Amino acid sequence: MAPEPVDDLNEKNPRPLDEDDIALLKTYGLGPYSASIKKAEKEIKEMAKKVNDLCGIKESDTGLAAPSQWDLVSDKQMMQEEQPLQVARCTKIISPNTDDAKYVINVKQIAKFVVGLGDRVSPTDIEEGMRVGVDRNKYQIQIPLPPKIDPSVTMMTVEEKPDVTYNDVGGCKEQIEKMREVVELPMLHPEKFVKLGIDPPKGVLCYGPPGTGKTLLARAVANRTDACFIRVIGSELVQKYVGEGARMVRELFQMARSKKACIVFFDEVDAIGGARFDDGVGGDNEVQRTMLEIVNQLDGFDARGNIKVLMATNRPDTLDPALLRPGRLDRKIEFSLPDLESRTQIFKIHTRTMNCERDIRFELLARLCPNSTGADIRSVCTEAGMFAIRARRKTVTEKDFLDAVNKVIKGYQKFSATPKYMVYN
Repeated sequence: MAPEPVDDLNEKNPRPLDEDDIALLKTYGLGPYSASIKKAEKEIKEMAKKVNDLCGIKESDTGLAAPSQWDLVSDKQMMQEEQPLQVARCTKIISPNTDDAKYVINVKQIAKFVVGLGDRVSPTDIEEGMRVGVDRNKYQIQIPLPPKIDPSVTMMTVEEKPDVTYNDVGGCKEQIEKMREVVELPMLHPEKFVKLGIDPPKGVLCYGPPGTGKTLLARAVANRTDACFIRVIGSELVQKYVGEGARMVRELFQMARSKKACIVFFDEVDAIGGARFDDGVGGDNEVQRTMLEIVNQLDGFDARGNIKVLMATNRPDTLDPALLRPGRLDRKIEFSLPDLESRTQIFKIHTRTMNCERDIRFELLARLCPNSTGADIRSVCTEAGMFAIRARRKTVTEKDFLDAVNKVIKGYQKFSATPKYMVYN
């Protein structure tokens, strides 16, 4: 039997070691003296940890005072006493690049002041025309502010690239080529235009009947390019109050100029780009002001910069001549009805992901769809799938396509907008 361990510090009054002592002895294989020392060291560490926790000192000390020295009440009171800043605009810098530079600020609805800088701002942070935050006592500049852009304008930026590529746009080979010359060539090979001494075209108008692929091609352009892509629907710029639509257009192009390269796509531009007329009531004046602001931004006094403008409409006959002139919209691309070969290609594009039988005669189906658009053909493919689902089949047969052609092309003929919109041709 092992001898009973005794207290090494007081041999005259031996006491049995507790469980911690025995565990230490077993762990380290130590004698009774060493076990007591280890136990004392362990207790010292635990007490030091408790003291550190109470004092607020951690391993990665941030330099804060101990919690016992905190005065939360006075800190809260000091934060409440801190005055909010006023928004002003720095209109001029007097004696820039010197130690005693002064700044002329315009506080809206109050007055103009010549002020200095606060302690937290460096002279390189402030530029002329910038919005700044100033205190309410000495009107010193405390913080530079970002430019004021309406959140509804910022939301027009396309963040995620669409999943449409040029291969998904059927029957528009010539149109794709013209679009790439305007959008991609100046961005990828600007030196070609410099050598020839010409400016690249900056604006494109896509026009044609509904469903011929105008917006689809714009989505493919957004997918292809790394430039910032801003999509605007014409009716979004029609606002209730006077001057609001024009202000949105100005902020839109201001945001576009801040980017390295930008493409602005106006969809359904005939909502705001209609020809000017006087109806005697003045109900359309605000829309015309918005259109005139777009005309000015496209080719006005200020340079447009590296901004490409795409516009799409199915009513080019209603647009204002000032909007269509070269220099604003240099190139007009017509999206006409697809021919037989193009319709066959569109059928093949839409059936790529469909579970179809082999040897379906797409050319025959294309012949059965005269004067139909790409949207009509897509509807035919969808209806063919619906016929297969109704018959509880897992594959789409040629008969389903023939039934879909009869239903969509011939049955919905009275809903077709193509003849109505082909009048201007």
